[in-house]
Amino acid sequence: MSATEAEMSQLPRQDQAPFLKLSGITKRWGALTALEDIDLEIHRGEVLGLLGDNGAGKTTMVNLISGVFAPSSGTMECCGAPVKISSPDRAHSLGIETVFQDLALLPNLAVADNLFIGRERTFDIVPKLIRVLKRREMERDAAETLKQLDIHIPSLRVNVNALSGGQRQAIAIARAIRWKANMVILDEPTAALSVPEQNKVLALTRQLASQGVAVLYITHNMGDVMQVTDRIAVLYRGRKAAEMRTSETSQKDIVHVIMSGER
Repeated sequence: MSATEAEMSQLPRQDQAPFLKLSGITKRWGALTALEDIDLEIHRGEVLGLLGDNGAGKTTMVNLISGVFAPSSGTMECCGAPVKISSPDRAHSLGIETVFQDLALLPNLAVADNLFIGRERTFDIVPKLIRVLKRREMERDAAETLKQLDIHIPSLRVNVNALSGGQRQAIAIARAIRWKANMVILDEPTAALSVPEQNKVLALTRQLASQGVAVLYITHNMGDVMQVTDRIAVLYRGRKAAEMRTSETSQKDIVHVIMSGER
């Protein structure tokens, strides 16, 4: 039986129990094997770095966890209960939110509107005919979410295209948290950001973990890896080549595994 939201609320939430556990996950397209026999645990309150060279299988892994497509074989558990993440909606129902590299923000909409994309609050002036946004309510809610995460934006009514890259990344992360994320997947979150903006995103990532969120952090930036992750899993040609605690390894050793697939 798969875990529903109601079932999840009754499940134990100990720090030692993984929020998401993957066992023997394999993904094939015909003769092409993108992932093979992957075991991985992602815990609440930690940042797990998912590393690997281009083509290692990172994107496939993210798409499997976020429900874009299903594994060919293997099992998943959420809080100890078996689950099938068959669609993005199913992932959202489990509290799994993905912040992709392109952020999926609408640049010509205001900050508050972007936090509520697809989940807008409305009321009917004429039932089933004329519907209006509850804009003030959405703005109050958005302001509270940004305050919780210590994100500073000049105005909730400014369009996203007027914000810096770091501010846009923060808005995308805030949107995930607004919808009660239990787990957030961050795909190259500091790419193309200035150093101060990178530092802000890294601090925000650690803040998510401190609030009990499970964070899966995909990056090529070794500085980010050493600064923000608790554990590291390295993929090499579709297989898990290594898993280690960040504090017990070095940047040189990590790069060696990424390039060779060997410890």
